[in-house]
Amino acid sequence: MQTINPQENYEASRKAVGYVDRKQATQADYDRIGFMSGLEVHQQLATKEKLFCRCPAGIFQKPDQFDAELLRHMRPTLSEMGEYDGTALMEFKTRKNIVYRIAHRTACTYEVDDTPPFPINPEALQYALEIALASKLKIVGEVHITRKQYLDGSIPTGFQRTAILGIDGEIQLRNKKVRLIQLSVEEDACREVSDIGHTRVYRTDRLGMPLIETVTYPDMVNPDEVEEACNYIRFLNRSTGRVRTGIGAGREDVNVSCKGGTRIEVKGVAHTKWIPEVTHVECFRQWALLAIREQLKARIRKEDWKMNFIELNPKDFHFYFDPITDAIKGGAKVYAVNLPQFAGLLSHFTQPGHPFYCEFADRLKVIACLERPNMATSEDLEDVVSRSVFEKAAKALNAGDNDAQIIFWAPEEDVKTALETIEERALMTFDGIPHETRKALPDGTTIFERVLPGADRMYPDTDSAPIPLTNDYIEELRKNIPDSVADRYAQMVEWGVPQDCFKYIFTHNFFPLIKKIATELDYCPKYLGTFFGQRLKHWHGQYGTIPFCTCKIFDLFAFLKQEGLDKAIAPDLLKLMFEHPKADFAELLALTGYRKMTKAEIEEGMGIMAEVFQPRRKRTTDEDKRNYLLGCARQHAAGNAAFTEIATK
Repeated sequence: MQTINPQENYEASRKAVGYVDRKQATQADYDRIGFMSGLEVHQQLATKEKLFCRCPAGIFQKPDQFDAELLRHMRPTLSEMGEYDGTALMEFKTRKNIVYRIAHRTACTYEVDDTPPFPINPEALQYALEIALASKLKIVGEVHITRKQYLDGSIPTGFQRTAILGIDGEIQLRNKKVRLIQLSVEEDACREVSDIGHTRVYRTDRLGMPLIETVTYPDMVNPDEVEEACNYIRFLNRSTGRVRTGIGAGREDVNVSCKGGTRIEVKGVAHTKWIPEVTHVECFRQWALLAIREQLKARIRKEDWKMNFIELNPKDFHFYFDPITDAIKGGAKVYAVNLPQFAGLLSHFTQPGHPFYCEFADRLKVIACLERPNMATSEDLEDVVSRSVFEKAAKALNAGDNDAQIIFWAPEEDVKTALETIEERALMTFDGIPHETRKALPDGTTIFERVLPGADRMYPDTDSAPIPLTNDYIEELRKNIPDSVADRYAQMVEWGVPQDCFKYIFTHNFFPLIKKIATELDYCPKYLGTFFGQRLKHWHGQYGTIPFCTCKIFDLFAFLKQEGLDKAIAPDLLKLMFEHPKADFAELLALTGYRKMTKAEIEEGMGIMAEVFQPRRKRTTDEDKRNYLLGCARQHAAGNAAFTEIATK
């Protein structure tokens, strides 16, 4: 048994694969490892009802609010080719109890697969087609509903009904075009409540809600391009006014690969701002796995590799790690596994803070249902099990100097699955990067979620008839298509709106409102863009929500116009709108202390104040004096005249 310093080995391997933090990474770094990424952007549609039934959409229940529970188990079946899907086999191994919490208000027998689907929601189809047209996709002549396998239990049927509406589009980023593969309309899955041990709990309120999925080609060659493309698609979707916004309404999956690797789908990227770090870390993780593969293949052939294991008697080993001792008290078994020629590999860098052995621990959690911490290794960065214990276990396993060991603990009924899982992941090391789906975490790292589904996971839905799309219908929808995001971006640049306002304006689709105020009320669009992107954004952030309909901002500027008030009072009124959302504008104006005064009256008051002005320091400039006087006169000037127009004596 080699004496390896895990921390030193981790740092050395991190340097060997050339890992750099994202903020220090250059395009040359991404070109070196062959960064490639594509997107699958999901957005819920703002319909009244779900996609294939008439239950209400957009009404959510709390985890403990439900009328009934339904228990199901997922079992694999042979395909027409006489094969099992890898994901189905993996889920079957978990022996999960899938529990659905059902509220009568938000679900019906369709959701739990007891009745066939209704005809597709025409409102959802219309909204999805409008977005497909805005994405410059080629619209299909006939809509065919298909079934896409969903084998994790998040949809009780085991499949998701989906339909492709458009293909072969493109979006224009700042420096390049990104091709779109397709846009589909599909039903959303359940909302997960918990996943502990052998029980996974879902809520069915979100199940069946209509959403669209926009899929790009892997045209992005660095993490920032992935984020930019995702933002463009989100802004495009929102520009139509046909989608829901807020937490959970939009979700992104990113597909990442590196040179010599394979496509990995990272799911659950809840926020666009996560994308750069997630894609950066994932690509380097794959690059590190390829380096580990080359080291292992240089030591031993895959066909010669064989794992061995023994059960450890706790009486013969001194365990002080609480999770192990607690598990033993609960009747768990403790096993030691020998991995031939894996010395120095378990502590090899894969992700920041995640050595290679985390790949084993993740799979034990998902497949064998062993809650973390679920194992220790002879190369842990933290000494949870003493080296003397591993030396004793290695001797009992007849381990060689270049071998590494894993100790895990599990209920007796989970031991077989745990051993199979460890062996399977060890053998995958010879192939480099496993075909799998991973889950994104807020710090940019990812964890194993499930085996990547097979390519043949879609098949026709025999319960749904094809839907022809006439040219007249499509052309009528085309009339509702807004300007492209690129055109809106160019327009705001032309107006001179500060760049730091763009994201907030696009995120909340305020461009049409800005244009309407500028056109109908004759306000400067640059001022309006700044007002929305800075003033409104500030108070939105302070209060966490906008407590009034944003169209009321049009009414605000209309009120200023009608009353002949200067726009300088608008920020004060906006703040009061957040504090008193039900008050009318006359009441809000009174709260500002506004009193109608002429410009001459204001200047006269400033003249008096100028005479009594006392400098606060020796070096007081004329500009200091002017700023002081403007501040003192603000209460009277706001709404009557712009401060810059007030003369100082």
